[in-house]
Amino acid sequence: MERLLIVGCKRTMDEICVGCCRCLVAFNRYDGEFARYKDQGAELMGLASCGSCPGTTLVPRLALMKHSNAVFDVEPTRIHLAPCVVNCPHSESIIAMLEARCGIEVIKGTHPYRTETIFGESVHRELST
Repeated sequence: MERLLIVGCKRTMDEICVGCCRCLVAFNRYDGEFARYKDQGAELMGLASCGSCPGTTLVPRLALMKHSNAVFDVEPTRIHLAPCVVNCPHSESIIAMLEARCGIEVIKGTHPYRTETIFGESVHRELST
C-alpha cells in the first residue's frame, strides 16, 4: 500500500484553502491524481506546507517530519503536490529539490475541482461525482 504526503502552498493553506478540503475529498474518493490508488488503496501520512516562498524550508521540514515519525517506522512512498504548488512560480525548483533529496516519486496534482470563472457563469466539477 502506498503511503502519501500532500504538499501545499503555505500562503494558500493559511489564507485561502479551507482545511485543504479539496485535496482531502479527492483522496477519500480516489478522485483526480489519487485515482491511481483505487484498486490497491493508499494511506495519507500527512499534509505539509512548502514553508513559504520560495520553498527552501520544505526539505528541512520533511527531514524533521522523518525524525519525528521515526517511532512509527513509516515513511511516505510518494509525494503529491497540491494544485496551489503545481501552479506556483517556484514549482519547478520545489520539484527538483524534492526529487533530489527525498528519493521518492513526486506527483503533480491532487484534486480536479476547479472553478473555471469567477464572475458570470461558472463551470464547476461537482464534488458529488
